[in-house]
Amino acid sequence: MSADDVIKSHVTALKEGTERARGLAQTLLNVPYGEGEGEKLDVYVPTTTSLDVPLVIYLHGGYWQFLSKEESGFMAVPLVHKGVVVVAVGYDIAPKGNMDVMVSQVRRSVVSVIQQYSHISGLYLCGHSAGAHLAAMILSTDWSQYSVTPQIKGAFLVSGIYDLLPILSTYVNEPLKMTEEVALRNSPSQLVPQLKLSSSNCDIVVAVAQNDSPEFRKQSEDYYKALESTEGLKVTLEDVPNTDHFNIIEQLVDGDYHLTQLLLKMMGKS
Repeated sequence: MSADDVIKSHVTALKEGTERARGLAQTLLNVPYGEGEGEKLDVYVPTTTSLDVPLVIYLHGGYWQFLSKEESGFMAVPLVHKGVVVVAVGYDIAPKGNMDVMVSQVRRSVVSVIQQYSHISGLYLCGHSAGAHLAAMILSTDWSQYSVTPQIKGAFLVSGIYDLLPILSTYVNEPLKMTEEVALRNSPSQLVPQLKLSSSNCDIVVAVAQNDSPEFRKQSEDYYKALESTEGLKVTLEDVPNTDHFNIIEQLVDGDYHLTQLLLKMMGKS
């Protein structure tokens, strides 16, 4: 299978899961969280009568230049049955958006979700690949510049990139046009002290696929070690067997999948 075929089949899997989710959940699509045309959320609401529901925000991958919220509702398939709200966040991928813009957008999306859903029992994040980078940047936010301080209870960082310097010289950076300065200020690996200040109450799961590339595995292992060696943080490393960079996240469409079970357990919904 060529790299293109692998990516096509990944997109197909995510789209199919999202279509299933849209059939199962009540949906609120294209809810604005900012002024920008790309600043919109899709909300997947369980048919529960309880107000006290956990909410998970999903940040899609795609090297900050592919995919969108339109393929990002798949994890609602098992979660809405359990009374969990799922929010898929859209952000301006490159070349329209640059790294500073995307990080600012996802931070504002979290603030907007809290303002719109003040009755939730707990806020959780999940991001894959570039989305795991963005989720880690949310955990590393200085919220004093925002109108609220989110209390994020748990975060699943799946096959993420936490140090942007190694991608500066690769094709990934062509549409992003990051300088070293931009890469450093947007690297979660550089922001662990801020994460400790902002997110010490958050249960952080750094998940990596058994068959992720050596660079992806190194990124997860190094970030996990940096968090784990920081006093006062709650972090675990999940090395997920029999998975690759793509199906590690695709399988969240399945209620029996290891990471789905972990997420439900974290929310008290297993």
